Amino acid sequence: MIEALQATLGGHCTVLNIHADPQHNRSVFTLAADADRLADAMLAGAQHAMDLIDMRGHQGAHPHIGALDVCPAVWVEEGDREAAGTVARRVAEGVAELGIPVFLYGELASSPERRERAFFRRGGPAELARRMESGELAPDLGPAAPHPSAGATLVTARPPLVAFNVELDTPNPEVAREIAAAIREDGGGLPGVRALGMPREGERTQVSVNVHDARSIPLAKLVDEIGRRAAEHGARAVEAELVGLAPEAALEGYPEEPAIRSFDADEHVLERALERCGG
Repeated sequence: MIEALQATLGGHCTVLNIHADPQHNRSVFTLAADADRLADAMLAGAQHAMDLIDMRGHQGAHPHIGALDVCPAVWVEEGDREAAGTVARRVAEGVAELGIPVFLYGELASSPERRERAFFRRGGPAELARRMESGELAPDLGPAAPHPSAGATLVTARPPLVAFNVELDTPNPEVAREIAAAIREDGGGLPGVRALGMPREGERTQVSVNVHDARSIPLAKLVDEIGRRAAEHGARAVEAELVGLAPEAALEGYPEEPAIRSFDADEHVLERALERCGG
């Protein structure tokens, strides 16, 4: 399935990175292209994902609402911000034409409470369907109910963020949840940080983090904070994982431990990957 989607996307743009996690049961594709080709790639990928994925049989640890769960158009340079917004809106309209409800979040959100993905994902697909059926929640585009097999899709335009997981050497998921609650912005923690605590296979748990401003909160600062709080529970941060790519600024001063699994600067630093593909 991943290879099939890669082939579809690669027919329209450069696929910079694919990150897949069987426990989360989701894959993240990082794409590069000019605005028109990027929109074409996203829409072709949306159609193919709809054909391949049936959410009625989905099981995975990560919060989600659809086969194409989230689809951001990302700008790297400020001058590309308007173009990214145009791409996002074109993709949103195209996904809605497939019969999939679309919710705009982040800077494209229609109201403050709709800015965060968690607002739509809470309770999962069943709760989303209930909220839509009751009239509590209406999509920005598309039908008033989730697609039977493809669910719904979240769309925005944004600058790069860093998706980063830190694994702890404790089997107790409550430790990870407490740390996540303490470090995320809405809990009085680090600005621009979103975090969840999750169980992992074996004797580990995971703090799953999105960093919205890696210049203000580099990963070195993040792992220091997580490590400090883990120690209060008698645990350690033993390994990290980068989901997709990260701007160079995010990795400045990163310590030797916890090591980032399978990290390769040429493959995982955003600026290097773009330079390699001529972007």
